[in-house]
Amino acid sequence: MSIWIIVAVACFLVLALSRLDWAVLVIIAALPAYLIRFHILGFPLTLLEVMILIAFAVWFFKSFVPNLKSLLRENGRHLAYPYAWEIILVLILSFVAAGVTGFNAGALGIWKAYFFEPILFFILLFNVFKNRNELPKIFWALLLSAAAISLFAIFQKITGAFIANPAWAAAETRRAVSVFGYPNAVGLYLAPIIMLLTGWLFSLSWENIFDQALKKIVICLTIISSLSAIYYARSEGALIGLAGALFVFGLSAGRKWLVTTLLLSTVVISGIFLYPPIRSFVLTKAALRDLSGEIRRQQWTETTRMLADGRVISGAGLDNYQTMIKPYHQEGIFFNSDNRPNFDAVVWASSTLRTKYWQPVEIYLYPHNIILNFWSELGLFGLLIFIWLIIKYLFGSFRLKRILERAQSPDQYLVLGLATALITMIVHGLVDVPYFKNDLAVMFWLFFALLGLLNLYYARGKKS
Repeated sequence: MSIWIIVAVACFLVLALSRLDWAVLVIIAALPAYLIRFHILGFPLTLLEVMILIAFAVWFFKSFVPNLKSLLRENGRHLAYPYAWEIILVLILSFVAAGVTGFNAGALGIWKAYFFEPILFFILLFNVFKNRNELPKIFWALLLSAAAISLFAIFQKITGAFIANPAWAAAETRRAVSVFGYPNAVGLYLAPIIMLLTGWLFSLSWENIFDQALKKIVICLTIISSLSAIYYARSEGALIGLAGALFVFGLSAGRKWLVTTLLLSTVVISGIFLYPPIRSFVLTKAALRDLSGEIRRQQWTETTRMLADGRVISGAGLDNYQTMIKPYHQEGIFFNSDNRPNFDAVVWASSTLRTKYWQPVEIYLYPHNIILNFWSELGLFGLLIFIWLIIKYLFGSFRLKRILERAQSPDQYLVLGLATALITMIVHGLVDVPYFKNDLAVMFWLFFALLGLLNLYYARGKKS
């Protein structure tokens, strides 16, 4: 293990012991720290995992154990965590999914990194930030993270530096990756944060344009830089997810924004269908007829065959998708890149054309569809519990939003930002993997903790 990692971990431990709230904010700002990997006594860990474990241990031994009775009870009532039963079921079902693959090292590593530790962070956040007035600290941490990730991506777009893949680094095909290993990770990370920052921006007072002007400018610049980074990464799924989330946000942000959103949407849709080149491009993407879409469709076909072959209930098990999909995997597809008519007949009649249009397809870690991702990893019941969690989150957020709207509370926009942040993940997840990644799993439970905190805060009738 590098001396620099030892120093960083030691500094974080000191910070957690002295200011646990700051330590939690460092974790939020440094979610991509999972990319820093090392071993302790042969056990694989990431810097993000170590920070979460240290912060949780400090809270547990300094606050939970000495104040057990007061933490478990509040005003004579048991203090219940939001989504408590769902969390218990997630932990149990994900552990069972690790058992499907024999509790091997890979499955247990996935379990701890994508389920156990993110839920520890959910509990930690829920206990460290109990005051509504402290929530902007969390937003600032996410903003700093988004700013750093997006500015580095923009720098890569301009210079081509620090992009390992030659195809992505080449000027004519350049795709920014920021600190990540592939371009779509930029969109997966930044898009939900953009929606949360949008909700935060709308929650600030606009009666006086100069009120908190600097804060508004910083938020706007971060949103713009994050959008630019996603565009430079060419993360189409993230852009579509953002478009859908912004549409929902506009419809729900008030009558003025509803009318504006409908008018703007009408203009955009009309422009798309009236201009043939754009219409053709959009329809090709929507029908998944481009190369990326064809590969996705092939993945989904293979995955559904694998699940139907005796694995509907169990799925493939954690960290076992690549092994289980091999017997069903087709090594490539014929892609009609030239839009030839009667493509299948023409290709099968010519060995030269079969060679020209053959596109090899690797076995990916996941099926690249949010439903199939959860189903293959956690089995049917694991999929159902996550569907229930998402439905409960969205219904709960819009219910709270209506309550706050009637009370004319600006926090209605924070709640709307949280709702649309998850919508972004869901829409993007139709063609990608928005959960099974260390930073995204923590972000997912971070949103649940924030919504749970706001729900409890207003359920108790407290004032900002």
